Amino acid sequence: MSYHAVVIAGFGGQGVMLAGQIIAMAAVIEGKNATWLPSYGPEMRGGTANCTVIVDEKPINSPVVDHPTEVIAMNFPSMMKFGPRLKHRGILFVNSSIVEHVLERDDVETVKVPANEIAEELGNTKAANMVMLGAFLEVTKAVSFEAVREALSEKITRKDLLEIDLMALDRGREYIKKSHRGSS
Repeated sequence: MSYHAVVIAGFGGQGVMLAGQIIAMAAVIEGKNATWLPSYGPEMRGGTANCTVIVDEKPINSPVVDHPTEVIAMNFPSMMKFGPRLKHRGILFVNSSIVEHVLERDDVETVKVPANEIAEELGNTKAANMVMLGAFLEVTKAVSFEAVREALSEKITRKDLLEIDLMALDRGREYIKKSHRGSS
């Protein structure tokens, strides 16, 4: 599928905006069309934050999406807000480190990723967003890992943070390869 409309949502400070920007940047690097539409809650860090990213081979008419093809939920409130909006046969990515009870929908695939635990193993819990991004990319193939690595290299200027983000991206990918892409 060349069209992807993904909502990435979580608490402020979980890196949902960065993850969305990276997907959009990678799409442009690949010569695709992309939009990135951020939305913040009343507070930034600790409040709610989400962004919508659309990637398509064709021109994109609007950055607004009612029924995303994928949702990346970094926390329970985000899953409950955006999971019900997910398109029929969409994919719900859940940070299972934080979300214990997953939204029950028979018509979508649920991919659980213990992003916080994986990021902790790398020594930086803030890299959980990149773990989720790696999992998302491995499942959807929305953009290539090479383009995402290039986008990250352009966006993240601190070498130590870039290295951790790249490792987290790979660990998310590896988690999907090793685990069953299963639903709840």
